Amino acid sequence: MPENTFTHFDTSGNARMVNVSGKVDTTRKALAEGMITMSPTAYSNVKKGTIGKGDVLGVARLAGIMAAKKVDQLIPLCHPLNITGVDIEFQLNDANKSIHIEATVEITGKTGVEMEALTAVSVAALTIYDMCKAIDKAMEISDIRLLKKSGGKSGEFIRPQAI
Repeated sequence: MPENTFTHFDTSGNARMVNVSGKVDTTRKALAEGMITMSPTAYSNVKKGTIGKGDVLGVARLAGIMAAKKVDQLIPLCHPLNITGVDIEFQLNDANKSIHIEATVEITGKTGVEMEALTAVSVAALTIYDMCKAIDKAMEISDIRLLKKSGGKSGEFIRPQAI
């Protein structure tokens, strides 16, 4: 099968779950990122820990981890995976009142964890939005993307830096 063929379709164009039973288990890792930008008031409250709903970043971290473990229930044709590790990091940017989110997901298995890392970032950002929306409904979630992945047949991917 040519490398650029969409593997989630059979020869008739019907959706299918890719059969990975013949693949060898390898260590796989994916790193994704995203950002949420908010008003100065919302940002200040998150930074000071004074949002009425509680520890925004702690809850967002937990939500992202939980989401990574449930991707097969959210996205059709994704395999259920026995994830071995999820790390979520936040970096606050005072200059533009944003929170940068990174999720790293690891597994030893037959398929990659790119979707799990991307979903973890997305749900962490959505959780921040949910916890802060009483102060700022105009928050903006952006730049969700895969930065790196390793393992498996296709090997390593590193997102090229923008020029």
